[in-house]
Amino acid sequence: MKFGVMVPSGHTGMTAESIRDFAVEAERIGLESVWHSDSLLRPTAQPVDFGNGLSITTPEQSAWQYAPLETLSYLAAATSRIRLGTAVLAALFQNPASLARRLATVDQFSGGRLIAGLGQAWVPQEFEAAGLSPKRRGAGFAEHIDAMRAAWGPDPVRFEGRFYRIPESQIGPKPVRPGGPEVLIGAASPAGLERAGAHGLGLLPVMFGWDALGGQLATYRAAATAAGHGDRPVVLLVNGVVGEQPVDGAPPLTGSVEQVAEELQRAAELGVEHVVWNMLGVEPEAQLAALRSGLGVWSTA
Repeated sequence: MKFGVMVPSGHTGMTAESIRDFAVEAERIGLESVWHSDSLLRPTAQPVDFGNGLSITTPEQSAWQYAPLETLSYLAAATSRIRLGTAVLAALFQNPASLARRLATVDQFSGGRLIAGLGQAWVPQEFEAAGLSPKRRGAGFAEHIDAMRAAWGPDPVRFEGRFYRIPESQIGPKPVRPGGPEVLIGAASPAGLERAGAHGLGLLPVMFGWDALGGQLATYRAAATAAGHGDRPVVLLVNGVVGEQPVDGAPPLTGSVEQVAEELQRAAELGVEHVVWNMLGVEPEAQLAALRSGLGVWSTA
């Protein structure tokens, strides 16, 4: 099992130097990866109305955080081993040729350490600010990824789709690995899970509970098998805290280091090979201290 942590770039008082120090220390203590989220804006009208009776208060940290790819390029120069991921990058807000080139640049600068976690975005006001219709989600998102994969392939690149077109061109740089970096899709709906599996992409689900996770993975893998794809990586994002003290009724994979250790085998049995924690509101030093303790326990569990 591999372990990672979200860079707390939206935490109060974080600077370029403290973000760099966080990633360097994460690498030093033996974490596999550091990740950066993506947020175009935080609406002042909270909670955000998503329609159909659903309203959610978005995290305060999303109001002020560094841009993910620029931050990961910076961290690539400060580290040498740790992998660098996006969880998740709102792919639709950039055209595929441009985003493919930017991702390839980070991959080159990091020596092939990039993990491209991609999503469709979800906040209505972000689509409004980007001048993009939410109707581009779904089939448009799948085509966006196909166009990026074309751009990562050999020159000359050419792509003809319903939503995107790349005229015959030379597009570089190319990623370190032929075919592009590891791509994971942040998806939860049946359609999104099926789309990720059918395209032979990895999965970046959020932990909402064991039953939900098991159902999501079953849907995803059934679609992958039907399309003739083998096993692809599953990286599980846990929005919660790991600490020193036990927590009664703690959500899955949160609470004390020992509580997490008891549940990691269950995650492994579901085919999860990499767990990433997003500890909103926790001091960066405390996050790394807890994970340092965890690595000493989980490696022998």
